Amino acid sequence: MSRKSMRGHVSLKKTKGYENFLIERSAANVKGLSHFILEYIKWMQMQNYSEITILNRKRYLSYFATWSLENKVEDIQSVTRELLDSYKKYLFETKKTKRGNPLTTHAQWSRLEPLRSFFSWLARKYFILYNPASELDLPRLGQTLPGGILTDNQAEAILSRPDLKTRRGQRDRAILELFYSTGIRRLELIHLSVYDVNFERETILIQQGKCAKDRVVPLGSRCAKWLKSYIEQVRPHFVKNSDVLFLTNAGDPLSSSYLTRQVRRYIEAAGVKVDGSCHIFRHSMATLMLENGADIRYIQEMLGHSRLSTTQIYTKVSIEKLKEVHRNTHPAER
Repeated sequence: MSRKSMRGHVSLKKTKGYENFLIERSAANVKGLSHFILEYIKWMQMQNYSEITILNRKRYLSYFATWSLENKVEDIQSVTRELLDSYKKYLFETKKTKRGNPLTTHAQWSRLEPLRSFFSWLARKYFILYNPASELDLPRLGQTLPGGILTDNQAEAILSRPDLKTRRGQRDRAILELFYSTGIRRLELIHLSVYDVNFERETILIQQGKCAKDRVVPLGSRCAKWLKSYIEQVRPHFVKNSDVLFLTNAGDPLSSSYLTRQVRRYIEAAGVKVDGSCHIFRHSMATLMLENGADIRYIQEMLGHSRLSTTQIYTKVSIEKLKEVHRNTHPAER
């Protein structure tokens, strides 16, 4: 198959979602990519991979499966190094649907890295004779700084946007407070249970976070107040036999896309000119706490980073100390 014949992938929005797509294609072809992707996901679950890792790999592998199907490749034995290189080229050239911007290097890397893990697993299990992804080169990731850091005033402006006259507004205020106070990840927040909150100690247990690690983080008194108000006065109107902390008006767990849209609406309503959504609060919390004198090791614990080097990126974003040194030492400022 020539590279010129490679086309864009089938839109998953036209299917019932990537999970249903995998199930349907697996039933249609037990030797196909989708069937083995589902087997790989089962293996990951047995190995106790974190739910976040499993969800991400399932999504990104399904992207490759839909693209391969569009290009008339479905059998696992038909996947070649040339096909993978063509997919890599497609990702490099593709554009985001909303803004027309190219995929970031990290976005490309995130879609390709699961392929190396997946085909390595296939080869170890003798489902394939050779690993076509063994020499697949991943894009080099530069050390990019977190963007979209909010000032304290900007964060407060966003937190004040939900309509507290409505139950949804009160719920959303509690969500925004939790994002800002703890730096919790979006999927971690979605999977919280009411039993994870300890009001007596003003802490919250984040279970099975990234890399399947649990951690306990402080809420802060203000965040605890909003959470308590939501749980006692609002959540009972939503709940239907569920322990999930944050629910829709219909009593269902929040979806990632819904949460992203809601937070983005509040950012825009506050007039804050910054890209991103939920993750902005994570970056901002870490940066602002560092600027106010927090030890970086405590920030590492709050964010759930395995390596201190991951957290140290925020020391390069925190500009206040550098500005102070500049004011006190630069000849033009004296």
